[in-house]
Amino acid sequence: MAEIDSRLQALAVQALPEWELADAHLEPIGISENATFRVDTPDKQYVLRIHRPGYHTFTELESEHVWTAALRKAGLDVPVPAQTRGGHVYLTLPFEAEERHIDMLEWVDGELLGNIIQQESGCFAGHFRATGRIAAAMHNQSSAWTLPSGFERQSFDIEGLMGDDPFWGPFWDLPQMSKAQRDVIMSARRTITEQLMCLGYSPETFSLIHADLHPHNLVVSDHGLHVIDFDDCGFGWHHYELAVALYRYRELDRYEDMLASMVDGYREVRPLSETVVAMLPVFYLVRSLVHLGWSAARPEHGKDLSDSIEHTVRQAREWMG
Repeated sequence: MAEIDSRLQALAVQALPEWELADAHLEPIGISENATFRVDTPDKQYVLRIHRPGYHTFTELESEHVWTAALRKAGLDVPVPAQTRGGHVYLTLPFEAEERHIDMLEWVDGELLGNIIQQESGCFAGHFRATGRIAAAMHNQSSAWTLPSGFERQSFDIEGLMGDDPFWGPFWDLPQMSKAQRDVIMSARRTITEQLMCLGYSPETFSLIHADLHPHNLVVSDHGLHVIDFDDCGFGWHHYELAVALYRYRELDRYEDMLASMVDGYREVRPLSETVVAMLPVFYLVRSLVHLGWSAARPEHGKDLSDSIEHTVRQAREWMG
């Protein structure tokens, strides 16, 4: 995560009294999509989020909490928002020439699963099995859920992923990309679009998804796995959910064990066809492509995209044969 600008920290301090936490200790965590802070009181801890401007409408932000409330009701361990003294889950404050939406979530003690995987060389079959169960439980809830009136979230459908104006930006139009690289990316984009067109939008495989369910968004707590960061949640294929969970580990020797464990866990809760599993390489490439667009739209992270572009081009070539 990038470091947080002192002006955003001042905005977080300004927001605290609305939650009656003016005397709480504020500690910056970092800035990825949102600027996040840990808020400590003698009795309780929270996460304060200052949302990125222009990423979601206010209705979409509210809908995130509507869905997580429904997931909690279905028995999933997901974030709990803290209400302001006025009974709201969001606070909107002016910030320079714009406005920022701010919310507060209850802190859950534990260690990020992604950190545990990085630090240890043991077997993580149990954690990936649990991740599969969580993904399946989310999909059970969302595929059967009647959306409340006014509910809005983005869609990771063909247009949202591969269209002319995709949600995370035009990944094929980057200054660092050579013509030869762009040609490969555009060819992959066309082929992926053709394959996605065959999937359809049945609730069996397309519904609300977390869309960022990787191990760095799973907290290993005393009660199991707690899911964090629903900021990207939207309507998408279940294939993408599973691909994101495994994406960082697909080149490891133990990848097959991780995949088998997650698939087994998913099938304990919800059916999963071999056709969906066979489509995961398509969605690994989708993840690489959309991440290029995401990174290019966020230059504040200071990331040189040259290596990522070359890696994605090589991945696309291998996938297309």
